[in-house]
Amino acid sequence: MFQTIQDAQHIVLIAHINPDADSFGSASAMYTHLMRLEKKVILYCVTERINPRLAFLPWFDKIRHQFPAKADLAISFDCGDAKRLGVEVLCELINVDHHKSNEGYGSINVVDTTAISTTQVLFDLFNANEIKINPKMATALYAGLLDDSHGFLAPKTDVRSFKMAASLTEAKADISVCAQALFHQNSLAALRLKGLMLEKMYLLFDARVVVHLVTKEMMAESGGREVDCEAALEESMGLPHVELALMLRENRNGTFKGSLRSVGELDVEKIAKQFGGGGHRHAAGLDVEGSSLDAFYQKLITVIKEEF
Repeated sequence: MFQTIQDAQHIVLIAHINPDADSFGSASAMYTHLMRLEKKVILYCVTERINPRLAFLPWFDKIRHQFPAKADLAISFDCGDAKRLGVEVLCELINVDHHKSNEGYGSINVVDTTAISTTQVLFDLFNANEIKINPKMATALYAGLLDDSHGFLAPKTDVRSFKMAASLTEAKADISVCAQALFHQNSLAALRLKGLMLEKMYLLFDARVVVHLVTKEMMAESGGREVDCEAALEESMGLPHVELALMLRENRNGTFKGSLRSVGELDVEKIAKQFGGGGHRHAAGLDVEGSSLDAFYQKLITVIKEEF
């Protein structure tokens, strides 16, 4: 992988559609490294309204939304499938990821499904190639680890996770800024949306499943952003007896976004795959077209019911 990077002159780093701290944190860390190598490098993301919580990450102001006409190499981060790139990549592509559902769409695929985050995959690559991690890289890598581990609360959190956190802390990662930005920073609109979601949620199957149906009207009334929906979804997992949390969000163009969270033995990736989605055992997602919210919800609940 690093020999391919060394041979390239013009490199594009791709964060996935609606990037999270793991995707952009990975791209940010690699951007820092490539700047040291004096490579021509572009940070690319097709999404123009990126979550402002990520503004603390190094090089956030360098993100471009136009893919260059000419590039020797592209590197994608945390993209489980090619659709998440948001662009057709015609040059050589290195696919760096940790999703079990990854399709292996790259010319070179570096996919470690044992890693808790893509930043952990990149952290291991840097160490294996004796690449020094400076404070900017450390902050970016730590942000992805912190976010994908849900503050070190995810079931996949292990000794490897904490060893990485300790190493990045020694490398001067700004751990307090990461925690503040990712978990304690809210807009008024986000809080209003969260209130609406918690007010309208309901429980199924002896309170083992919690459901959030987020309509366009709820989004418009609160002024919240798509990414703001995740906070209420995660918080509802703390209810007693809940094993699965489901959110279906209606987009302005009539499509839907589904998010699933689980604890214990329940595998939500298996559920998401039945509808063309993917992700992890305890956190998965899917995108839906050509259906009404209620009609698709009934289909999804029928599949979920089989797990209980």
